[in-house]
Amino acid sequence: MRVLRLTLLLVTALLAGCNFKGVPDPQVSSRDSEWLAEVPKAQEDLRYGRYLIDDPTGEAPGTIVVDTKERFLYYVMAGKKAVRYGVAVGDEAYGWTGTARVARKAEWPDWNPPAEMKARWPHVRYTKGGPENPLGARALYLYEGDKDTLYRIHGTNEPEKIGLAVSSGCIRMRNIDVIDLYNRTDVNAKVIVR
Repeated sequence: MRVLRLTLLLVTALLAGCNFKGVPDPQVSSRDSEWLAEVPKAQEDLRYGRYLIDDPTGEAPGTIVVDTKERFLYYVMAGKKAVRYGVAVGDEAYGWTGTARVARKAEWPDWNPPAEMKARWPHVRYTKGGPENPLGARALYLYEGDKDTLYRIHGTNEPEKIGLAVSSGCIRMRNIDVIDLYNRTDVNAKVIVR
């Protein structure tokens, strides 16, 4: 039985390699390395790895598209390519869809939960940026026009939840993935959440 499982895992990994090209980890600062080492590790699900693929969105280069049903985020590149990342999304009660723009970006941001979240969960509180912060290594702040949507694309201190619908609407990524996306994304980039 164990040999069969190992064989299936190996075949799955080999087939994934045929369809997708892995994207190397971005370079990180010494602070990033130190803090990333403090975030709990999770067994990585190869389905939600970071891959260079043919662009399935048809959007302009520089656009971010989030497919909430499939739990993937696409960063559209030139040449009809995209980088695909696995994400955790909002559960049905809290999910947000629409078109926004990245109004600002932050490294290891502080987290101040919105009033609605504090009302639902009185235990949540302001948390300074760092490895224990729910926003993780980076955050992209989504605005509709000049109005903050209060939704973010951000890292996580719960990497085991990538691929699930568990957040209060934000798009969570593995910290190394959100660093990669942060480095690629310009302020005012278009974001489409479907």
